[in-house]
Amino acid sequence: MASVELQNLVKDYGSVRAIHGVDLKIVEGEFIVFVGPSGCGKSTLLRMIAGLEDISSGTLLIDDKVVNMIEPRGRDVAMVFQDYALYPHMNVAQNIGFGLKMRNVEASLIAASVKEAAQVLQIDHLLDRKPGQLSGGQRQRVAMGRAIVRKPSLFLFDEPLSNLDAKLRVDMRTQIKRLHAILKTTTVYVTHDQVEAMTLADRMVILRDGVIEQQGSPIDIYTTPTNRFVAEFIGSPQMNIFTGKVKQDGPDCVVQIGDQHIDVGQMTLADGDTVLLGIRPEHLDLSTGLVLLKGVVDVIEPLGSDTMLVCKIGDQEFSARIPADFPIDRGQEIQFSVESNRLHLFDQTTGIRITGNPA
Repeated sequence: MASVELQNLVKDYGSVRAIHGVDLKIVEGEFIVFVGPSGCGKSTLLRMIAGLEDISSGTLLIDDKVVNMIEPRGRDVAMVFQDYALYPHMNVAQNIGFGLKMRNVEASLIAASVKEAAQVLQIDHLLDRKPGQLSGGQRQRVAMGRAIVRKPSLFLFDEPLSNLDAKLRVDMRTQIKRLHAILKTTTVYVTHDQVEAMTLADRMVILRDGVIEQQGSPIDIYTTPTNRFVAEFIGSPQMNIFTGKVKQDGPDCVVQIGDQHIDVGQMTLADGDTVLLGIRPEHLDLSTGLVLLKGVVDVIEPLGSDTMLVCKIGDQEFSARIPADFPIDRGQEIQFSVESNRLHLFDQTTGIRITGNPA
């Protein structure tokens, strides 16, 4: 297992800066996920750790050793790519053991390592097959096996599941999580899929435009997003964002949305200010609660286990997740309750989370 530290890491492509002075510490055995939209710099950052991209400035340490100028083969890392890159003329066992063979490892040791990796990945019954005889998920496990046999101190995954269909992605997430539990190897994983990030990560690093927006455990980021971008990016479906006016009502602060008033608790904000109020669709409750929100149903989307609604307050739309058996009609006015600790306030201009001052 390895520790990794990024100190003010910068990557420039000519006059374009892709990574803006990133600082990050990864402890031994941790499963870190870089997540963000396309073009945010997550794969670039991973490739800098791997040694596949030069570092423009800053320092990269692996196990407290500066590796800026060390070639990829000298970093003791193994990388799994989106493209499986298997040799079609070799069987599974030969593909998994190919890297060891190139390093002149003894044949008996290669065979033992291949068998061990295949058993961990539950593909030991496929060792004699060629890649063309395998499913996408099986091919990805072969690619992972090729990384495992090297016994690296650091695993790097670059969107390894993006070529798989939805069911296979779920199955492979389970395989990768099980693999980390068994091997406990430090892992850095890149994905644009926030559900994938939430289910796999010990710690998530949310990136946008080459900058870390927030890092923390999945539950911490879900419950306390640091800004509007993170709030809307994490969670499926995404958080509802309402534009409202602040009104002080004694010790409590109220946000007015249309003709409705949402009590957001004891905060001191400037009366009349415009703020953004965030509420997750799954936190809108049909039962009686502390805060009331009314909307007119516009779209009904049955999902089997539950139903998604798109509702309107004036010209603002919001989504709500309700039980599948709840009777509802388009055009019906519906009332929700929201617990005050499920509400999120953001600055309208900067998008930064507002905590306010206790009244």
